[in-house]
Amino acid sequence: MNTLSNKEKNENFENSLTIFQKKIANVNSEINQLVFGQEPVIEQILVSLLCGGHALIIGLPGLAKTRIVNFLGIILGLETKRIQFTPDLMPGDIIGTEILDEQNKANNYFKFIRGPVFCQLLLADEINRASPRTQSALLQAMQEKKVTVAGKDYFLPKPFHVLATQNPIDQEGTYPLPEAQLDRFLMNIKINYPDLEAERKILLLSSKEDSIKPKNVLSSDEVLEFQRLIREIPVGESVVKYILNFINETRPETSNIKSVKDNILWGPSPRASIALLAASKAKALLENRYSPSKLDVKSLIRPVLSHRINLNISARADNVNLEEILDDVNQRIEE
Repeated sequence: MNTLSNKEKNENFENSLTIFQKKIANVNSEINQLVFGQEPVIEQILVSLLCGGHALIIGLPGLAKTRIVNFLGIILGLETKRIQFTPDLMPGDIIGTEILDEQNKANNYFKFIRGPVFCQLLLADEINRASPRTQSALLQAMQEKKVTVAGKDYFLPKPFHVLATQNPIDQEGTYPLPEAQLDRFLMNIKINYPDLEAERKILLLSSKEDSIKPKNVLSSDEVLEFQRLIREIPVGESVVKYILNFINETRPETSNIKSVKDNILWGPSPRASIALLAASKAKALLENRYSPSKLDVKSLIRPVLSHRINLNISARADNVNLEEILDDVNQRIEE
């Protein structure tokens, strides 16, 4: 039986990385021709997808959240579906339901009608407008990549990703996402207004809206291959140590930092450490580097950790800014 030598394995790995970088450059080129002023958001969404994770996108209406997701679905070659979450949305509207088969009615045979969750990229629009019961219907799908109906498991297509959107100001008639579900999102991505130059391009492009058609660049199989590739990227011990130290210092039970002990009720779980490491690998590769650095970790701390840390009642009453606490932790670790 022939086995590859370490040299051949390294060469194959480097060749795969080269192919990946060319393909991703084409993806960025295509999406940046259609969406302006949101480069950091697009990069963070790509990081989430290439890690095999899910992302929660928070921003005001009209900032191209839905547009970005739809375009990325086409460019990445992923079957994309959209669910508009509303207060009357039921779990069966997401995962599907069993109905009596008319052709086998005499035998009381039921067949399962698949819901929109059976896709590769699911856009959960305004996810906080649905009831907690309906929100939780996504929980198993996001974690286990399957749904269970009437005791039977139905596996979702590969890859499977949820990109959920949320409006930060319209709180009337909304339901906060439970902590268990928030933790399933790899990243919490905030989308802001574009700058003036980007908005000028948006205005000029608006008259050509009907002719805008993104081109397909990748296939779903290539996305899966790139996800596998990212898992194999080597990580230096200094980066691992930095992640562990940072996570440890954001937990009030183990932290030596006053702002953490005074304001945080509970800190991030080990799932956060895993997410931060995976996201750092993907970011490094997106920037044509073969291994992540501490700078990669630092740039991802806010989107990866901000939804995994809970402020105590006193901190909420005083409107304490969690991101400022994260910055304080980062500064103290560097000292």
